[in-house]
Amino acid sequence: MVARKSGRALLRDEGLQRTDNNMDLSSWPQIPPINQKNYYTDYLKRDDQFLAFRLQNEEARNRMAKSAKDRDRALAMEKQNDLGMAEPDAEVDGDTNMEDAAEEAPTEAAGSKVIVIHLGSQNLRIGLASGALPKTLPMVIARKATSNESEEREEPKPKRLKLDDGSPMEPEKMFGPEFSSQYTTMCADLKVHMRQNKRRTLPNSKEMVVNYNRRTVPETISEHNDPMRVDWTEIPQAAPEYIIGQQALRIPDSSNPRYKLYWPMRHGWCNETDYDSKRLLFLDISLILEDAIKMQLGLTSKKEWPQYSCVFVIPDFYDKSYVSQILEMLMREFAFARVCFIQESLAATFGAGFTSACVVDIGAQKTSICCVEEGMCIDNSRVNLKYGGADVTETFIKMMLYDHFPYEEINLWRRYDFLLAEELKKNVCTMNEAGVSVQVYDFHLRVADEPTRKYTFKAYDEVHLAPMGYFQPSIFENSHKLQGRRKLIGRSVDIYDGQPNDPVSAAQSEILTAIAPPPANGQVNGESQPNMDVQSTPSRSQQPSAVNRVQELDATPRSSVAGSPVPEASGTPQAGGAGTPVVSGQAHGTSQPNRARPVEERDDILPSFPLDTAILTSIAHAARSDDRKMRDFLGGIMVVGGGSLINGFHPFLEERLQSLRPGFAKDIMIGTPPRDLDPQVVVWKGASVFGKLNSTNDSWISQLEYDRLGHRLMAYKCMWAY
Repeated sequence: MVARKSGRALLRDEGLQRTDNNMDLSSWPQIPPINQKNYYTDYLKRDDQFLAFRLQNEEARNRMAKSAKDRDRALAMEKQNDLGMAEPDAEVDGDTNMEDAAEEAPTEAAGSKVIVIHLGSQNLRIGLASGALPKTLPMVIARKATSNESEEREEPKPKRLKLDDGSPMEPEKMFGPEFSSQYTTMCADLKVHMRQNKRRTLPNSKEMVVNYNRRTVPETISEHNDPMRVDWTEIPQAAPEYIIGQQALRIPDSSNPRYKLYWPMRHGWCNETDYDSKRLLFLDISLILEDAIKMQLGLTSKKEWPQYSCVFVIPDFYDKSYVSQILEMLMREFAFARVCFIQESLAATFGAGFTSACVVDIGAQKTSICCVEEGMCIDNSRVNLKYGGADVTETFIKMMLYDHFPYEEINLWRRYDFLLAEELKKNVCTMNEAGVSVQVYDFHLRVADEPTRKYTFKAYDEVHLAPMGYFQPSIFENSHKLQGRRKLIGRSVDIYDGQPNDPVSAAQSEILTAIAPPPANGQVNGESQPNMDVQSTPSRSQQPSAVNRVQELDATPRSSVAGSPVPEASGTPQAGGAGTPVVSGQAHGTSQPNRARPVEERDDILPSFPLDTAILTSIAHAARSDDRKMRDFLGGIMVVGGGSLINGFHPFLEERLQSLRPGFAKDIMIGTPPRDLDPQVVVWKGASVFGKLNSTNDSWISQLEYDRLGHRLMAYKCMWAY
């Protein structure tokens, strides 16, 4: 039996014992591993470690030091005067000259060096923060082209169907059976509602309108007899490459050379449909802003611009790519000293002087809803709908053509027809049922190089049903609004995980889920959904049933339906409670994983939803079952924007909301901007007030900060979670 060797013997006999000189294997320093239980770091955990906060604190310290020096100097001068000590002549003369200069120098008005910009789909509002009202000009640019916009598009606007041989169809059939069916249903519903309200209706009102419009002929008026003739834009011999603003809209369609209109913003988005490159799109935006600053504000020299700051209004539901591009434009091309951003709804509350409100902003092509509480927009209450006053204009023209409008050649792609349609809508449309009767109206058609024609026509319920599209948006023409979306400007993604990082809203997601078509097999993740689920909605054309859904969720005798019990959910409201008036049955914005839709898929869904239901959905997500908050927001609904300037719109909206939520009927109140302020300029006015708060506003971005950090500063400088 072989004896076992000890460890020392093994090292000696087997050659395993170390015999070197104990030198390290490498000259690189060896760092021992840290103790995982005790290590600690404060990296990026204090404000003084961020450049944005350091510069801000440094500026505050410099300001305090300057004020302390000025105070000490003033005290020393007072002491010398009390003791009767004479100062050197040079110092006395210098101080005297400084005091005289200070007295003679005029004090600048607050905000006189701040430019406020509110950029919309149809109009641009710009002005100095010290001004009372902004300058308003169309957000359009006309560029040289081989053909204008009406010649480029073969189909007129509104789109009309034609027979196989190319001849026009009858007015009752030219817009298709779907529009005819909806229009007829709306007419019948209005007649029933008017009878319930004891309003007198004539049984043959439609026939009177159609018969009169069929036989009326226009009257020709010579140019020297037309006191309201239009001054058209004259094209000089050396035609410019582009024309901006109101002058662009007044270029004759038959001009030589031809000009084509471009609208950089459409439906609250960048207009990716009419542009072929992102660079040209933002170039047009910068040209329009540059022309407005020079012509409207009088700042003709670009050398003066670095002395000014800029407050830019962005949508509540914004795209980060758009905000980053605008920030780069203002910093690089315009070289403003400082720039800050403010959201539309927050600016509206600043302009109206409200601390909390539900802001409903109805623009030309976009309607936004957001609840603001104590100077902050509630993220989950933000709603963005893609319709506005321009849709009402087009629908009104379609309804009039349906009833044999005498000017049947109207085409909204033509500039003079577009301006005429806008004027007709402002003068004729009303939401007051007392104004629904057969009335005679007239208008003047003014075309360049042609005599003026005066038309007379009759209208009945078209003046009321066209703005009713806000509450039945399926009557609007929505087929073109998603064309070109994401063609030029991609979705913003996080630099770390590559996931989309644009802002999201529970209220907007709820609406998109309600609008979305159902899955082909009626199942979600392999589970069949009950009939009350939104995924079981038969089709998009049945969106108005969402209003009935709101009434079902309100546990009142009026809203109960026999044989259809209220869905059992944690968010189901009790009698008189602040339940969620939503469509999908989810409890106060609580998302359910099996019903979530990917972001890419939601880009293919057009947010077009009844306005009254959308307002209640937004408020429900803002209140989150708090009865007091629900009543506060329902009693503080403020409607702004040019799309709300329809006669009788506010009481009509109030009546609709009360019918949907009878338990809160006494609390619902639609407010208007105070001090008789124009609803179209409330947002700009609030942004101008915000621009004057230099001492308390920490959201300014300076050139030095932008040079070092770029658009990453937005995460630290915005007052909201960017």
